[in-house]
Order: sequence, then structure tokens, then C-alpha cells
Amino acid sequence: MTKIKSLTLLATLLGLFLHVASAQAQLVRTCVSMAKGNNANAASFCHCTTPCRTFAVAHDNTLPDGEITVLDPGDYGGLTITKPISINNDSVGEASITVSGGTTGIIVNAPADGNVNLRGLTIQGVGFGGGIGLRFNTGFHLTMTNCTIRNHTGNGIELFPTGNSNLSVSNTLVADNGGSGIVVSPTGSGIVKTALSRVEAYNNSGAGVFVSAQFSSAGTINATAEDSVAANNSGAGFVAFSPTGQSPTNLLVVRSVSSNNGTGLFASGAAATLRVGQSTVTGNTTNSWSTFNGGVLRSYGDNNIDGNFDGDPVNPTTIAKK
Repeated sequence: MTKIKSLTLLATLLGLFLHVASAQAQLVRTCVSMAKGNNANAASFCHCTTPCRTFAVAHDNTLPDGEITVLDPGDYGGLTITKPISINNDSVGEASITVSGGTTGIIVNAPADGNVNLRGLTIQGVGFGGGIGLRFNTGFHLTMTNCTIRNHTGNGIELFPTGNSNLSVSNTLVADNGGSGIVVSPTGSGIVKTALSRVEAYNNSGAGVFVSAQFSSAGTINATAEDSVAANNSGAGFVAFSPTGQSPTNLLVVRSVSSNNGTGLFASGAAATLRVGQSTVTGNTTNSWSTFNGGVLRSYGDNNIDGNFDGDPVNPTTIAKK
């Protein structure tokens, strides 16, 4: 009997050791490759000498706060991110994710304190139910740099945080989507800070950039768009939207261009404020700017508003430039 108990205890300890060893065997840095990658290499944890074929398998073999490196051009498949992680493509060519059938290319469900960094990725809808490019649900900070999101039947980028989050998008193209280019619309009660820099939103069927407190009745949304362009969108170029009773929504547009959209600038709702400075609004086919239901549009008085369908009326509120 004693021998049987000892064997049982040994088996239990061995199983525990193997579980811990497996968890610890994840790597800080993993790699993916189209040329020589194979998901069977997950047995070696997607080491860069034996890379895996897809982002999803590499993600599962990467330690929290680790990184996935792209070794060569290819289509690496969609994934759901559940940990703080970086995915890096430093100019090896197009590292793409093809989206079809109403799916989403990347879903971010990171921990509340997790940082997610994405660099050099292309998320491409293939034209038959291409779905959504990227959706951010949870995490503390999402940073997107040098990315392209295009040709989806829904929105290009959906930033839908449930808690306190910091969202940064730079040097990124969002184009040809069936919804809006970028939508910031929290679903929780946290403070959401969004910084868009050198973002280009072209030819989207909705707005170029849409910042909304539609689903949030507490907290605050503070967003900035600098050195950015919203052009040829069917809706407005830049939108701040906050229905009655919802969170304050603040959008600052500076050194940017809104051209050839339906409306250049749009603020809707008593808690929505859109401020604009050092920017150009031109060629918009319905209005240069518009406010609705108590929305506030404020100009720093140093913008170029000219050549729009409505004859370029003066903004109703002007803040003196300091």
C-alpha cells in the first residue's frame, strides 16, 4: 500500500513539474516565417531558428510582455491577443492578415494592465464579407504604428475599451472600409485617452474618425488627431458624438486636413466638444462643419475653411489662441 501511495505521489509531482516546465518553456521572443515556418515547430516554442507559420501559434508560445518577430513577407492569419505582447514587422515586406466571412482580423482581449504593441502589419479584407480589421476590447495601452487596414465590410479599427485605456495610432492608413475608418466608442466607465498621429482615413463609407460615448454613461473620452488626413469619406471627416446622458467626449483636431467628405467636422450631443486648430477644411460636399443637439465646435481661429458646399460659415464659438 505504501508503495502504491508513493507511486501516486510521484506521478502527481511529475505531472505538476511538467505543467510548470511547459509554462516556463514559452519564449520571450518568438518568430513567424512564410518561407520556412511550420506550426509543428510549436514543439520548439516557435524559436527564431525554427519559426512557426501563424501569429496565433506564436502568440500561444510567447511569454507575457514578450514579442513576435516577422522574418519575411506573408499572410500570418488572424488572432485573439490575450496577453501583453508586441508583434513587430520591421520592413521585411508585407506581413498581412486576410479577413473574410464577417470575421475580425485581430481581437485584443488583454489584461486590464496589459500593453499591446503592433507594428508594420496589413489587415486586408478580401471583399466577400471582410468583416472588421481590428477590435480592441480590453487592455491598458494599445499602440499601432506603420499599419494598413483596408477593404473591410465593417469598420477598419474599432476601439471599444471597457475600462481605463490609452490608445495610440500613428503612421497608419485606414481606407476603403464599408463602415468608418477608426471608431473610438468605450463600453465601460473608464477614462479613455486616444492619440492619433499621422493617420490617413480615406474612402470609408462612414466617417473618417468617429469618437463616441454612445455606450458609456460614466468616465471621459479625450482624443486628439494631429497631422492627420480624413478625405473622400461618405460621412464626416472628424466626428465627436455624445448622446444625452452619456460621457463627455472631447476631440481635438490640429494640423490636419478634412477634405471631400460629406461633412468636414461634426459635433453632436451636449457633452460633445470638437476643437480645431491649424487645420484645413475644404471640398466637403454637404457642410464644412455642423453641430447637432447641443454639440459644440470650437475653433482657435487659425484654420483654412474654404471651398465647401455650404459657403464656409464662420464657426459659432472661437477660442483666442494663446
